[in-house]
Amino acid sequence: MAPPILKLDDIFLSFGGAPLLAGAGLQIEPGDKICLVGRNGSGKSTLLKIAAGLVEAQSGEVFRHPSSTVRYLEQAPDFAGFNTVQAYAEAGLGPGDDPYRVTYLLSHLGLSGDEDPRMLSGGESRRAALARVMAPEPDILLLDEPTNHLDLPTIEWLEGELQKTRSALVLISHDRRFLEKVSTATVWLDRGTSRRLDRGFAHFEAWRDQVLEAEELEQHKLGKSIEREEHWLRYGVTARRKRNMRRLGELQTMRSNYRGHKGPQGTVQATVSDAQESGKLVIEADKITKSFGERAIVTPFSIRVHRGDCIGLVGPNGAGKTTLLKMLTGQLSPDSGIVKLGTNLEIATLDQKREDLDPEDTLANYLTDGRGENLLVNGEQRHVTGYMKEFLFQPEQARTPIRNLSGGERARLMLARILSRPTNLLILDEPTNDLDIETLDLLQEIVAGFPGTVILVSHDRDFLDRTVTSTIAPAVPDAPDGRWIEYAGGYSDMLVQRKGALEERKRAEKAAEKPKTQQPTASGNSKVKLSFKQKFALENLPKEMAKAEAEIAKREQVMADPNLFTRDPAAFNRLAGEMEKLRASLTDMEEEWLELEMLREELEG
Repeated sequence: MAPPILKLDDIFLSFGGAPLLAGAGLQIEPGDKICLVGRNGSGKSTLLKIAAGLVEAQSGEVFRHPSSTVRYLEQAPDFAGFNTVQAYAEAGLGPGDDPYRVTYLLSHLGLSGDEDPRMLSGGESRRAALARVMAPEPDILLLDEPTNHLDLPTIEWLEGELQKTRSALVLISHDRRFLEKVSTATVWLDRGTSRRLDRGFAHFEAWRDQVLEAEELEQHKLGKSIEREEHWLRYGVTARRKRNMRRLGELQTMRSNYRGHKGPQGTVQATVSDAQESGKLVIEADKITKSFGERAIVTPFSIRVHRGDCIGLVGPNGAGKTTLLKMLTGQLSPDSGIVKLGTNLEIATLDQKREDLDPEDTLANYLTDGRGENLLVNGEQRHVTGYMKEFLFQPEQARTPIRNLSGGERARLMLARILSRPTNLLILDEPTNDLDIETLDLLQEIVAGFPGTVILVSHDRDFLDRTVTSTIAPAVPDAPDGRWIEYAGGYSDMLVQRKGALEERKRAEKAAEKPKTQQPTASGNSKVKLSFKQKFALENLPKEMAKAEAEIAKREQVMADPNLFTRDPAAFNRLAGEMEKLRASLTDMEEEWLELEMLREELEG
């Protein structure tokens, strides 16, 4: 094992009240790719800043190898003194670093380098900061939410860059798929202390559950031991006084440990308030278009959204996802075409910019709309502090200004408000930004089990795969031209369908390019026919494909139950495996049928 190049040991830090970090540690060795996970407010960002030397711990040991270089991704970059983004990013380079690397990174992050730093949006500022810290290829790279404000193509590019980098990494991110692909070790920050698993994030949740179960069992055993000791002290045979005093001391220690045990932070418990059922047809868009100047954002696009659909919108930043969403929900009129909204719609929106939040407002006032101490949830009067607890807010936070909340807490607060109001059409624009893994799990369950209709914009591939029934994406992903296509299923399903369509187009183009001299003639003995086996396959493959589609539909219906995985994970995994085989078989049959059909057309001239 290589010696650590950075080590934090027994770190303690408190901002008054309960300590934020109490015995936390972090050890980084060359080549490590560590994901740092934990609830919002658990101290992940603070621990990363201590590692970067930006925050000083009140106690504990901090070791950094004297020759190692460390770069930390700033949440709010300081552009003072820089006229261009290029100059800002190049300022992070060391004497022997390659300046071209800055240009390479900026171009892949969607920046030219000529931008005025004072005019950048929040997302552009984050991308400029990412180029600055990655360009020198430091020994240690500390990245706090690097995927925020990045679109899917850029996230996938960043995954590749980080997988092949020589830098040791510590990552904080809410993006499950990103963490699974990049990390090789996991550090879990929980209740002020840290635990390490020398495996990537894909193995974290099962390990975490085992740790918590073992902890619960130990607490149960400790409780039983206390009962036995108390019984001995009260009713046991009188022993020597010295022995009695020793056991009494041990009992007091056990009682103190039992009472002082701080269990894991609770999980968010919430359900959506019931609303009147909407009409069966929720949205109908017929040949809608939208352009800004000469740039087409949406060319003729038509869709019908029915009650119970969950539709995801994906695409690069600037492709027009939010514009299309606003047209579908009636917030923006199309240049041409018609949008009809269904009946009895109760719409709730979670906006990615959190524009609905007044930083000077208090949590209680925001949740109740200034109507006292109570709010109505599912027809029942609830006290605001009791409702806040369900979303992991403490009663004393009721009078706290919203400006004091972290990004994740603000997202959780908006979620609490939305879920308290009756709704049957849920609009979620980047809902996963800043949410911790546990709150993401809750949001996923809410969306998957929502009885109404959901339309969401997201760059979170795992969230899309787990929730949506269809995905709307640009027809040309790398250079959106206003054309949008609806694909069945989630993000991964869309990629498969896109790949199949591309391969089919290539085969058709290849067939069209074949020289005419290679085509069989239609006269004389030179005439070529399909073999009996080929004719049989051409006639019977459609029947086999229909059977496969029916089998897939059956399994999809069973797997649509949102509680299946929790209730019977073995059955869920078995069905998922069968679905994968059936889809692969269906793809093979479709390709074979297409080749035979093209051959038949060639032979028949």
